[in-house]
Amino acid sequence: MAQRWSGVHASPVLCVGAAGGPDGLLASGAEGGEVAVWNQEGQPLAQLRLSGEEDVTCTAFSPTAPGLLYVSHGETVSVLDPRNLAGPVEELKNVGEDEINSLSVNETGTSLALGDDSGAVRVLDLQTGKVSRTLRKHTNICSSISFRPQRPQSLVSAGLDMQVMLWNLQKARPVWTYSLQEAAEEEDGHQQRAGQMFNPPLAHCISAASCGNVLACAAEDGRVHLTRVGSGSRHEQQGGIKAHSQGASQAHFLSFLPHPYWLATGGNDGVVALWDLSEHPLVAGEGKGQGSKTKAAPAHRRKPKSKAKSKSQNQRDAQAEEEKTEKQQSEENLSGEASGVDPNQEKSTKTGPKLKFSHEDKVNWVCPVMLKGQPSLVVADQSSSLSVYSLAGL
Repeated sequence: MAQRWSGVHASPVLCVGAAGGPDGLLASGAEGGEVAVWNQEGQPLAQLRLSGEEDVTCTAFSPTAPGLLYVSHGETVSVLDPRNLAGPVEELKNVGEDEINSLSVNETGTSLALGDDSGAVRVLDLQTGKVSRTLRKHTNICSSISFRPQRPQSLVSAGLDMQVMLWNLQKARPVWTYSLQEAAEEEDGHQQRAGQMFNPPLAHCISAASCGNVLACAAEDGRVHLTRVGSGSRHEQQGGIKAHSQGASQAHFLSFLPHPYWLATGGNDGVVALWDLSEHPLVAGEGKGQGSKTKAAPAHRRKPKSKAKSKSQNQRDAQAEEEKTEKQQSEENLSGEASGVDPNQEKSTKTGPKLKFSHEDKVNWVCPVMLKGQPSLVVADQSSSLSVYSLAGL
């Protein structure tokens, strides 16, 4: 059973962020400009409604100064002191060209990156509060960004143009561009599951493992697309897991478990899951198995429109593949989940999710965090409260 944290927000919670350390605080943002700060026990310490009452889309703590909390709302980033939430310490206005969707602070605490509805990725120098770099390549909304751990000058972005991009802040163009749609079309045996209406792989959330070389991107096709970055920042390998029966909205690596390849996901199907990717071919470096490709993607690769299949062709392909694999899927009997097995698991994984929670509501955010020494997932959904799932026993 999930523990509920409530009594603070009056509107649906959209995002959750956690500060590091054993006594680290948490911050949640909601519609209407609501921000709340929580302690490890789930007690609200303070709350604030930002001027303008624009939806709070992301909260991010500085990894080097837990007393600095960055909050995006509209085209503005407010700098807050979570220990004294009387009002913004500073407001970085109009740093976004359009509504900001995602924030990420690099490990040195010197740069803040943001992605917005214009598709632009902007990098702020936190010493000056000024935009130091604007990166333009996405042709649709930039939905998610993340600095790569151990590489403060490198970040990844993902957008509704179905593209994942790797950036070096010293350059104006991406190091490489990876098309999720091409990957889905090229993957042998790829099929859409019932109820998905052939959803395109719009990218919603991207995360980098603490090693910095493995990326996970949650997409509207229900998959979490995986990418391995090789030496010289080249695109080395791609793969994926069928994580959700509807769109996957969240994917976050956990940095506090014995190895860096534990991944938490959430989706529109109301499922929250924890995956051990350490034996996935992409992570293990096997270069084998369905769902794993070893060829490198050329830099700045764009999806040729002529390669896109028609909807009717996709339907015929899916029907044929479904008949072919129906017997094989029905015989799968994987164990280890907290509440049953997803019958639509990617064949490239040797097991399904290690833990699986039926949250029963569309997931807005999943925040991995250590709470009182216990690994946990804090989940925001369509309600005004938070749900906390314990991962004790892993």
